[in-house]
Amino acid sequence: AGERGRLLHARPPRKAALCGQGQEPEEAGRDLRQRPHAARPPATHDRGHGIGRGDHDGGRVEALLLESNMIKRLKPHYNILLRDDKSFPYILLRRGHRWPQISKYRGAKSGQGDYFGPFASAGAVDLTINALQRAFPLRSCSDSVLESRTRPCLQHQIKRCTAPCVGRIGKADYDVLVEEARAFLAGRSRQVQRRLTDRMTAASDALEFETAAAYRDRIKALAHIQMRQGINLPSMGDADVVAIHDEAGQACVQVFFFRSGQNYGNRAFFPRHGADDTPEAILRAFIGQFYSGREAPPLVLVNRSLEEAPLLAEALTLKAGRRVKLHRPLRGAKRKLLEDAERNAREALARRLGESTAQRRLLESLAQRFELEGAPDRVEVYDNSHISGTDAVGSMIVAGPEGYIKSAYRKFTIRSTAACDPATMREVLTRRFSRLIKEDPGRSGESWPDLVLIDGGAGQLGEARRVFADLGIADLAVAAIAKGPERNAGRERVFLPDRPPVALGARDPLLYFLQRLRDEAHRFAIGTHRAKRAKARVRSALDEIPGVGPRRKKALLHRFGSARGVSQAGLADLETVDGISSAVARAIHDHFRADR
Repeated sequence: AGERGRLLHARPPRKAALCGQGQEPEEAGRDLRQRPHAARPPATHDRGHGIGRGDHDGGRVEALLLESNMIKRLKPHYNILLRDDKSFPYILLRRGHRWPQISKYRGAKSGQGDYFGPFASAGAVDLTINALQRAFPLRSCSDSVLESRTRPCLQHQIKRCTAPCVGRIGKADYDVLVEEARAFLAGRSRQVQRRLTDRMTAASDALEFETAAAYRDRIKALAHIQMRQGINLPSMGDADVVAIHDEAGQACVQVFFFRSGQNYGNRAFFPRHGADDTPEAILRAFIGQFYSGREAPPLVLVNRSLEEAPLLAEALTLKAGRRVKLHRPLRGAKRKLLEDAERNAREALARRLGESTAQRRLLESLAQRFELEGAPDRVEVYDNSHISGTDAVGSMIVAGPEGYIKSAYRKFTIRSTAACDPATMREVLTRRFSRLIKEDPGRSGESWPDLVLIDGGAGQLGEARRVFADLGIADLAVAAIAKGPERNAGRERVFLPDRPPVALGARDPLLYFLQRLRDEAHRFAIGTHRAKRAKARVRSALDEIPGVGPRRKKALLHRFGSARGVSQAGLADLETVDGISSAVARAIHDHFRADR
């Protein structure tokens, strides 16, 4: 039990903050440490895909997996926490269709097809797909677009698709492209390039120069992909390179993704941790949480010696269902990769520290100018967006010493019919702080702001103060920032409670800081509003009919061509559509004739 307690808590004297239902954090910590696993006989069977040991302590491995999952889910204050829940994008080469599709994909790998990745960013996937389509002109359109085309699209005109939708390529030739793309993404790039080179040479010898030029362009596209990917190690296989660098009480973990020896990019992470946590403890916690929601590759390279590396590797093996090796190389190409990753981590942390220092100075200047008790750690900025009261939305963005905290951004669909700016702001603030009071009445968490900044003037400030008074919030700093005469940027005024408006100098760094906060809230609000309007524009009359979901809607549109065609169809015609029962047909028929 004592060793499990050491595994579950990096700092035993503090609260574990891992709580089950109805438990206080400290009680849950004791429950995990004192649960009598020792009463069970230890597992002694050989899994075959272990890490070289025939036996393993299943209780310790399960405790390690449980710890990582609970820390990531409950976000306890005193534990090392990886604050990143984004899934990584993949390239999906679909199967199960006459004309397989290549596309970007996120989410569970439940569909039929081949998944290549993960890539470090969506941008890297888009660039790779664009380059791949020059080498392997496969379709990227949806099935519905493919089936409805009557002539080639622009992708065919720019030679990134072979237009299977209108029969410009045969099934056998298209399948060759699919297999070549699959082979290239699987790491057999030399084999594919050699094959294309042979075809180019044969076409040139046969005086088919246009065909040879097409093969030449495809070879150039493949070379461009490999050049952009940077370091590629064919002998590497599937591996992640994980390196940590710590400085000034902060740490950066850099992760490089290699699949089939090809570099799929890298990403920097900045896990939250305590001042007394060692780099080894941070890296160990990072690996546990990072792979709690994704599958680990067969090889994970690290730049630190981890005391519990065998146990951690066994936990990753158990979760992946195959052998996972955790390795710290001391020489060779893999060591060079770790040095590159560590250098990237050092440079990323230096940039973050520089930005954080400048941000902290601005927050201290803000506290001094607004007469706050101290520099705010959390600033919430509110804005709203609508057109004459329609499709009204509110937005909240959050900033702190380390910049924008985008995971804390929130958007609000306005329910009030009186969607003027003060009424909208009142609804947004009421909903936000009513929930805060309910979830954290003692303000013990990190969700309460130190400063609320409103995009608006005296009217919005007065509305915010009335909301706080109604909710019994008396000690929350609030301010409003409004543009100057004729809405000129650079002549903003800041409204504070019971004080005359403050006009900041045109070259005051604090003015630029407040403008950036206001503009970010404005950008987020407008983006939300536009998305809502776009969704309303494409909404069909069929969406309003109970019992008609996406599949039935698609079947109806294929049968009748449009929603108008469906509305004019008779009951007998509706009943002939696949998936439409007599009851659903009656509901559709009555829906379009209710107002006639």
